[in-house]
Amino acid sequence: MKGLKIGNVELENRYILGPMAGVTDLPFRLLCREQGAGLLCMEMVSAKAIMYNNRNTEQLLTIHPDERPVSLQLFGSDPKIMSEMAKRIEERPFAILDINMGCPVPKVVKNGEGSALMKDPKLVYEIVSSMVKAIEKPVTVKIRKGFDDDHVNAVEIARIIEEAGAAAVAVHGRTREQYYSGKADWDIIRQVKEAVSIPVIGNGDVTSPERAEELVRRTGCDGVMIARGAQGNPWIFSEMITYEETGVVPPRPGKEELKEMMLRHARLQLEYKGEYSGIREMRKHVAWYTKGIPGAARLREKINAVESLGELENLLTSL
Repeated sequence: MKGLKIGNVELENRYILGPMAGVTDLPFRLLCREQGAGLLCMEMVSAKAIMYNNRNTEQLLTIHPDERPVSLQLFGSDPKIMSEMAKRIEERPFAILDINMGCPVPKVVKNGEGSALMKDPKLVYEIVSSMVKAIEKPVTVKIRKGFDDDHVNAVEIARIIEEAGAAAVAVHGRTREQYYSGKADWDIIRQVKEAVSIPVIGNGDVTSPERAEELVRRTGCDGVMIARGAQGNPWIFSEMITYEETGVVPPRPGKEELKEMMLRHARLQLEYKGEYSGIREMRKHVAWYTKGIPGAARLREKINAVESLGELENLLTSL
């Protein structure tokens, strides 16, 4: 099994759960860790929200001992606030601090944060270098191919990130303008890998163990980040590990295993968020878990009316 070293952090394998707002919460991360994910990325956290002691941010920052190693992701555009907040939270039990320079959401981009930062190489350097100086833990950065097709600058930005002292860079092979549509450009990941000497993590369109292997083969990347490919599919991590070790893709989980995982996920949601929020959070997950399963369309129609664990259990018996 090929591991991955980021700064002084040794990962047992190269498969990383990518950060997704509203998805990679603590319950889901625990399930992916159990399936063998080498590193878990948390939902992105606003540096300003930490500064203002925002009440909801505490839940986003919570880390369970069983899920480590974890990468905590901050977003913002002010080097001073970013570095000061990095220092303020450094004693928390995350292993790696990641900077979000990839989020395409309009309200984030409008503030000059997320993928908008790729338009300002000088600011990229200031943010990364100030955060590297502020904390002892490794700092990584997640970027995109570029802001749009006229500004494909992942290679230039990755070089700046390395020069500023970051320990690794993750590259999503789409521009900001593409959001998550179209095909991810793996060639840009290869170009970044050839341009820098820090570890490069490839991201985009990895939906199976075979695709993970193909990404590594075609780009030479050191790590594989799986985001949407893990939605409703925490098994992808154990499948990639088995495939790397044996060359055999294990069979997909059957209906019973699927039901068991959904109920386990639901119980974890309730444990951490209470029944009201927990069950509502589960609705989208159930839709993802059951995608493509015969007879699941009817179940997905009814899922939005489910308001308790008992109702969810009853609904899943029909699967």
